[in-house]
Amino acid sequence: MGPEQLNTLTDIQAKLLCDQLRGQIISSVSRTGGHLASSLGVVEATVAVHRVFNLETDRLVFDVGHQCYAHKILTQRGDQMGTLRKLGGLSGFPKPREHRADAFIAGHASNAVSVALGMARARTLSGEDYSVLAMLGDGAMTGGLAYEGLSDAGQSREQLVVILNDNGMSITKNVGGVAQHLAQQRLKPQYLQFKKFYRRVTGATAVGRGLYRFTHRAKQAVKNAVLHCSMFEDMGFTYLGPVDGHDVNYLTRLLRYAKELNSPVLLHIKTIKGKGYAPAEREPDRFHGVGPFRVEDGAPLSPGGESFSCVFGDALCRLARERDDVAAITAAMPDGTGLTGFAREFPSRFFDVGIAEGHAVSMAAGMAKQRMIPVAAIYSTFLQRAYDMLIHDVAIQNLHVVFGVDRAGLSGEDGETHHGVFDIAYLSSVPGMKIYCPASFEELRAMLRYAVEKVRGPVAVRYPRGGEGKFRALCGIEGASVIRPGTDVTIAAYGTMVNEAVEAARLLEEKGRSAQVVKLNSISPLDVDTVAACAKKTGRLVVAEECVDAGCVGRRLAAELALRGVAGLKLALVNLGDRFVRQGTVAELRALCGIDGASIARRAAEVMDGG
Repeated sequence: MGPEQLNTLTDIQAKLLCDQLRGQIISSVSRTGGHLASSLGVVEATVAVHRVFNLETDRLVFDVGHQCYAHKILTQRGDQMGTLRKLGGLSGFPKPREHRADAFIAGHASNAVSVALGMARARTLSGEDYSVLAMLGDGAMTGGLAYEGLSDAGQSREQLVVILNDNGMSITKNVGGVAQHLAQQRLKPQYLQFKKFYRRVTGATAVGRGLYRFTHRAKQAVKNAVLHCSMFEDMGFTYLGPVDGHDVNYLTRLLRYAKELNSPVLLHIKTIKGKGYAPAEREPDRFHGVGPFRVEDGAPLSPGGESFSCVFGDALCRLARERDDVAAITAAMPDGTGLTGFAREFPSRFFDVGIAEGHAVSMAAGMAKQRMIPVAAIYSTFLQRAYDMLIHDVAIQNLHVVFGVDRAGLSGEDGETHHGVFDIAYLSSVPGMKIYCPASFEELRAMLRYAVEKVRGPVAVRYPRGGEGKFRALCGIEGASVIRPGTDVTIAAYGTMVNEAVEAARLLEEKGRSAQVVKLNSISPLDVDTVAACAKKTGRLVVAEECVDAGCVGRRLAAELALRGVAGLKLALVNLGDRFVRQGTVAELRALCGIDGASIARRAAEVMDGG
């Protein structure tokens, strides 16, 4: 269905379209998995936007991006929904490379107003004519960047529409019957039509413009005396709402009005996360991100096994039972980081700060300064937003903050915005930061306990999404360990990449070659002595990692070995190189990027053969 058809839909057809979209989203995600509840909550808002705006030219910026499934279907991608989040298929987030209607990549949160304002200002400076919208929702307003953008946008006088999808966020309501009455009156079609007419007439002459300014100030004075002004109006927005976000036809009329105002407008819609699918409405958190499920009752098709996140949460609960000074912090991801059980058992020591990683780290620093032991569990790719606080608030004072760096390495189907492949570089650059890399559940338990009880200063324990591999031993916490002897080549790895290194050694053994495998338990500090001793024996070293090349452990090892004068060593680095990695399963992506066991074995053979 193209923009012209959407623009001519009758109100009855628009409602039917919403029902069809909701059914298609449920059916598709039940087979592929994905972010279900969020997309179900914005079906009507998305249809209303498409009825009023032509997103081939107008710009819609999502925040957060996993609200975009209805948008993808409405932009001729419905027949591809079966490939959602699969290798080579549709992304689960807006991606400009997929379609012109995807105005901006949106994998994280709270940046949409800033991006949209930049687009609006570019439009004005270039003399072009198109509308710009930002759709905020699903917790985006808990991030401080959203308020920075709103503060600037409200004063900008740019034509910009912000749709605030309020599905349970902490947004202050206008209080009292008078406020409710006035909100209803100012959203009536007759009032909106009169307001447009009055602006047009008074704007035609200098006298009229003066009259408009006088009456506008008088109206504001009366309104402020009767009810609390919304914070959005204080920022400079024309505020519309709150309104029913599931009334597609009313939303359409309001958006048409907002489009004509030619100024910053904030439309506040109230929605139900998971709307239209009973299991998702009952458990919106569980259906926020979900694997394939049975449509009839929402039951997962393949129950998930134990994961590193769950083990982390259980281990932290055990520590909290033993120590009153242990507290847990997360940034809007209590379930994803395995802390739901901690929150139930220790509610006074659990803090979910919303999508505000910088605040989380600074708050942790304050707690550590007062002799608590805060454990901040944050996804690797989200922790990037707190790099300044890591240095300024934690590391300079050498405060004992423990970071549970979840989703370290390739995270799978969420794609390039969610792969945790940069934390090796940015954490290693922080003076005094210790970094431990468990390869098994047992090592995670031991390393977390060690980080809490033995380390002084900042410490990170990084672990991947999902479960452990075949390697399940406990080798140690500090330094490096030889986990497989060999004489022809040394393969060094850490975390669950140890499984790929062991597989590479097995494949090489089948071809009559002997590979020694060294497991790096910690990568900061780095046990160069053990690696150097092993590499000297074989004369060849391959360092296998699930991170980008810049700042990787292999380059640090190469530099240290060179500085120590280790001569004649043949060295190869196996990592993700200088690129962003698309979505797919972790196994698919490791093979695609050349870091799986077979690829490591091939590279090791090349090194042995002089390549």
